[in-house]
Amino acid sequence: MATEAPELTVNVEKPGAWARRLTITVPADRIAREKKDAVQRLSKRVKLPGFRQGHVPSAVMERKFGPAIEQEAVEKVINDAYREALESEGLQPISQASVENVNYEPGSDLKFDVELEVRPEIELERIGGFTVLREQSPVADQQVDEVLQRLRDENAAWRTKEDSTPVAGDMATVEITPLDDATEAEPSKPRRYEIVIGEGQALQAVEDAIITLKMGESAEFEVDLPENPEEPAGPTKPHRMHINVVELKTPEYAPLDDEFAKSLGDFDSLAVLRERIAEDLGRETEKEAERGVRMQIVQQIIDANPFEVPQSMVRGYLDQMMPTREGADPAKLEELRMQMWPMAETALKRSMVVDRIAEMEALRPTAAEMDARIDDMAERMGRPRGEVIAQLRKAGRLVELEQEITEEKVFDYLKSLSDIQ
Repeated sequence: MATEAPELTVNVEKPGAWARRLTITVPADRIAREKKDAVQRLSKRVKLPGFRQGHVPSAVMERKFGPAIEQEAVEKVINDAYREALESEGLQPISQASVENVNYEPGSDLKFDVELEVRPEIELERIGGFTVLREQSPVADQQVDEVLQRLRDENAAWRTKEDSTPVAGDMATVEITPLDDATEAEPSKPRRYEIVIGEGQALQAVEDAIITLKMGESAEFEVDLPENPEEPAGPTKPHRMHINVVELKTPEYAPLDDEFAKSLGDFDSLAVLRERIAEDLGRETEKEAERGVRMQIVQQIIDANPFEVPQSMVRGYLDQMMPTREGADPAKLEELRMQMWPMAETALKRSMVVDRIAEMEALRPTAAEMDARIDDMAERMGRPRGEVIAQLRKAGRLVELEQEITEEKVFDYLKSLSDIQ
């Protein structure tokens, strides 16, 4: 299929489901104009004997720099023509394009091919008529008790413990000196750590050594540690180390009463605090139940309308989620990416379904809906609307907010088409 973009002829072929081959022809007069512009750009940068900078005649420039000018003009025309072709054809590339078969002779048209993959256009024939179960359990007293205990832990006062060895929940400040490679000429330097006993903050073998010491005591130990720190359950080998308990503290918890509740904020009593915690937990269970409903709906739509996701799209998603970091083992990173492949594929399918339905049913948020959401945010935050917009724009969250509203509208629509039990 050939189409006419301004000054371009674009022919599109579909050699595969997501593959596209563009054959783009650019008329000779456009290249001539670009060569003229390239001459002017270059003349401002070069100095030639007998000419003021920026005033070298075009004919002289072309005699001296003809091939370089030609190459610069052709490269710019190819880049510009490719972008214009994408726009005129409404294509969204998901892979790096490959420019091939560049055919050009001075004074003639320029013709070249571009190979790329595009975002799939999925067809959704069935998006409703499903049965979906909303799973939501009432908030139990035990859940409220667990939150209260966590609040007590976070607000505990720490008392120095001098007369006994540490137990679970105590905080030990220790200095650990490895001795395996230490020499008299080059002694090892101690490293200081703060460890809460029983919370898995140190390897069990090291923690077992620490709990034999009181505050101010030190000793040498031989402990079995994993040969590979990334595989704690793997083979071990013995290491010698010196451990010094610098400080030892034990937590003191406030009584779980009205005074404790008042110390946490605007709560008149422990009963009011428990009620607020239950309300917060209730909202979380509602959100979790809603997430479950949405996941079920999307999965049933995918099952009813099977489609594949291009591998390059999944690869790009994983590369973005798990970028290569300096010093990382490439083989292990690739292994982890392969383990995450099914999750990435599912996430992309979900996103594509939501986007497609938003397009099919015109469910993108209007300007008025965006304004209303921002006004609501400003009111809740107690800040001027303009300040909230500036913050959203600076953090790049306006697009995220638009997507959030889109998803709400899409799922409200989809729920109206199915039976939510």
